[in-house]
Amino acid sequence: KMPWVKGKHHLTEAYAWFLARWAKRLSWQEVASAFHTTWGHVFSSVEMAVDWGRKHRDLSGIEAIGVDEIQWQRGHRYLTLVYRIDRSCRRLLWIGKERKVKTLLGFFRWFGKKRTASLQYICSDMWKPYLKVIARKAGNALHILDRFHIMAHMSKAIDEVRAKETKELKEQGLEPVLTRSRWLLLKRPENLTE
Repeated sequence: KMPWVKGKHHLTEAYAWFLARWAKRLSWQEVASAFHTTWGHVFSSVEMAVDWGRKHRDLSGIEAIGVDEIQWQRGHRYLTLVYRIDRSCRRLLWIGKERKVKTLLGFFRWFGKKRTASLQYICSDMWKPYLKVIARKAGNALHILDRFHIMAHMSKAIDEVRAKETKELKEQGLEPVLTRSRWLLLKRPENLTE
């Protein structure tokens, strides 16, 4: 028995870890081409690394998590991602199919009541099903809304108010001074020029 090979694999353990590390930086096909191996060997190397990581991950001491979704394939198909965002450690914790209430409930079931109770911060976007589940399952944690989504809502509100005010000014026969003033309204006062 050779100590550097596990089971009946075609790759040594060190080479599999080497390929898995490169697969974090490049596509799996590029890794296979660069190191004269097959896509299947790269896949099995990544699979080995993921299995090792799942067996050895430590879920204790998690105080902050982020919840987000990504679109995959075509159409409106989403994956729900939950990741650890503590200051000392940032890593993906869980992936769920779809972007539904039951998906996020599945995360909290997997995560457990004790760990959920120890959460201090949860960051998510403003999607209502996420808001409901987080309020119900982790009501003690401070729920921080994603800045990107807040700014998108604010920008939309500014545009709606400007359009409404411009229309009213035109109806009153006054000059529509708010036309083309979006960036003027968004600038900091100290950055304004004449």
